[in-house]
Amino acid sequence: MAAFLLAACAQLGQPGSQATGEGEVVTAFIGDLAATTTASGRVVARQEAALSVTTPARVVEVHVRVGDVVQAGETLLQLDTAGLALNVAEAGQNLRLKEATLASLQESPGEADVAAAEAAVASAQANLDDLLAGPSEAELAVAEANLDSAEASLWSASAELAGAEDAITTSQIQQAEAAVLAAQANLERAREANEANPNQATHEAMLAAEASLATAQAELNDLLAGPDTSAAAGSVAAASARVDGSQADYNLEAAGATAVELAGAQAQLAQAEATLAGLLAGPSAGELQVAGAEVEQARLALADAQDALAQATLVAPFGGVVTAVQANPGEMASGVVVELADTSALEVALQVDEIDVGALAVGQPALVTLETWPDVEIDSEVLFIAPGATADPESALITYEVRLSLEQTDLPIRVGMTANASLVTAEREDVLLVPNRALQVDRSTGTYSVNLVQGDAAQAVTVTVGVRDGQYTQILDGLSEGDQLLIRNTTPVETFGPQGGD
Repeated sequence: MAAFLLAACAQLGQPGSQATGEGEVVTAFIGDLAATTTASGRVVARQEAALSVTTPARVVEVHVRVGDVVQAGETLLQLDTAGLALNVAEAGQNLRLKEATLASLQESPGEADVAAAEAAVASAQANLDDLLAGPSEAELAVAEANLDSAEASLWSASAELAGAEDAITTSQIQQAEAAVLAAQANLERAREANEANPNQATHEAMLAAEASLATAQAELNDLLAGPDTSAAAGSVAAASARVDGSQADYNLEAAGATAVELAGAQAQLAQAEATLAGLLAGPSAGELQVAGAEVEQARLALADAQDALAQATLVAPFGGVVTAVQANPGEMASGVVVELADTSALEVALQVDEIDVGALAVGQPALVTLETWPDVEIDSEVLFIAPGATADPESALITYEVRLSLEQTDLPIRVGMTANASLVTAEREDVLLVPNRALQVDRSTGTYSVNLVQGDAAQAVTVTVGVRDGQYTQILDGLSEGDQLLIRNTTPVETFGPQGGD
């Protein structure tokens, strides 16, 4: 800070001042002046970081504790990467598929592909032509022959059914009835012989007669029940169904193609022709653009997945001290998990009133004192002035953040300490100065005046003031170097604070 040249002394008899019965006389002089303003703030680290987890994940390892000193790039915390690694693999596979699709579009079609497409067109055209031409004589003859064959099979099956129905005659039934009567008579004789002379032979003869009667009765019952025509009837039904199917085939063949069949054949031909034309013409500009955009989208998705995987390992962006750790192994982490500060480069963050901030510029000198050591002044300078104001919704005061450097010192300064700064807002060299207490202010008009000594009297003279500090004020107009001013004993001393001006 510039030194001030004192020109008026308060002690009687010293050079530059003179005591009278009415007051004290001081002399206007040429000197240097520096106007200052003060502000309070706190000590902050030049670099601070709050490292956060963008996607909630389980914490695997925490490598640091509060107070640890870390280097740039050192691992602080590790999250679970299993799912993130899978996302990277899937995104990589999708990118390769999209690139393959684009490469396929860009390649010329092979001879085999073109030949196959031409064959498909020829086949579809032949099918349509055949439908439009209708059935040939040979095709009708085949359909008619199939119908005739089916009808012949029906007649044959019908004849077999009729033969089966007429297979049992009246004479066969009469013979069976006679056989039953003879078997009954034989059984009666055998029973009588066994009763008259029971022995083994007569008993066996009776059993044999009973078996013969049962056989004769079963044969009669079969004849009386009629013939079994189920097989023959089934053959007739099957033959009749074949006749109906053959008749329907013949009718379709004779009627020709339907509108639906023609439309299907035409659509098949159009599709085959479009496929061949597409192969010969190659992909359109739009198709190539879409495929290229899909490749780029897949590439961005892979980059995002890789970035998410990389962020699962939190590393120190700069060297400093760990100030907070908000995660433990096994927990699900989200938001801020580690906070870091570079305490090797400290600054003072101030909130400067909007009235004073206009007089500040980056590089201006300043003095800083700390509440912890109020008697120690630390040299500093303005490093940064915020372009936007810091507005407090509960106050009408508008302030701007100003950052000051802190020169090297042996004091154990810590982040968060309260700091007071004296900022030089203006400096003037070789200007006309007078003591502040020599000035008088007319509040109604905002003008300044002094009592100029002229001979034995003092006359009030209006002056224009410039920069002032706590002791002196710059005079821009109204006085000259060496003019003597009377500070009357009865005149109230006007106290001026720091002010900037021209």
